[in-house]
Amino acid sequence: MPSSDSNVPRGLAYAIGAYGIWGLCLPLYMKALSHVSALEIVGHRVIWAIPCGILLLWWQGILRNFGRHLRDPRTVALASLTAALISINWGVYVYAIISGQALAAALGYYINPLVNVVLGAVFLAERPNRTQGIAIALAVVGVAIMTAKAGSLPWISLVLAGSFGTYGLLRKVVPVGATEGFTLEVLILAIPAFALLLLLPEGGPFQHTSWDMLLLIGAGPLTAAPLILYAAGARLLHYATIGILQYIVPTLIFLTAVFLFGEPFGAWQLIGFAFIWSALAVYSWSLFGSARARRRTTARPAQ
Repeated sequence: MPSSDSNVPRGLAYAIGAYGIWGLCLPLYMKALSHVSALEIVGHRVIWAIPCGILLLWWQGILRNFGRHLRDPRTVALASLTAALISINWGVYVYAIISGQALAAALGYYINPLVNVVLGAVFLAERPNRTQGIAIALAVVGVAIMTAKAGSLPWISLVLAGSFGTYGLLRKVVPVGATEGFTLEVLILAIPAFALLLLLPEGGPFQHTSWDMLLLIGAGPLTAAPLILYAAGARLLHYATIGILQYIVPTLIFLTAVFLFGEPFGAWQLIGFAFIWSALAVYSWSLFGSARARRRTTARPAQ
């Protein structure tokens, strides 16, 4: 919960900054590396995120106690699962951007909140209310329309939504904070990432121009920076506000794909996206309704 209303503008600035990096800066950055394979980009992203994560832990004053997580087999096992999921998510996202399918990535992150509702119902017994059920049905119709028109399932969108949704579900049971979890995951991924880079058929990870290497190294800080901003914003804002603001990411990816990358966006895609947008509007209304109900309950005097 936010500490006071005076923190809201600062929280909004942090959150919007994080979402702006994820939705605009990251796609443009990855597009500049479109001549590099997605696997190599992810490998570098993991390797160069490690020093950023360690610096974050030091800056937050929690580096000294971080080693205890590495000595806990259950934590390491759970973190290995979340690390595998986030690496899949990163890989598919980068592939979508560099292969000219950023619209599919936008769709994936649009339907992600609704996938979270379904996962909560299946694994956490969090039964969706009627409004959320309508939102899920609208999203299913939107995906079905685009599937029928394309002749195949939008696998990029579904993998992105499913992997990130499952990642969030598992992160609920990993007993570490956001920065500790991020650092633990990239440390676990370090050996596979090094092996991947050394086994690349292109002749190794350092056979690029100086500019390309700078971009690949910069992918690490670009991964860590929005995490800091998001964590800071989440502490200062209500959950419902964070939930609505997250739509900034797929909206920016969508606008970037259409107006900067020039990806085709036809009538059938518009119809499919219209169903998705309608689903998100209904879902957002559900979030605000729940928030209002909680405030009324909290404000009601004790009998």
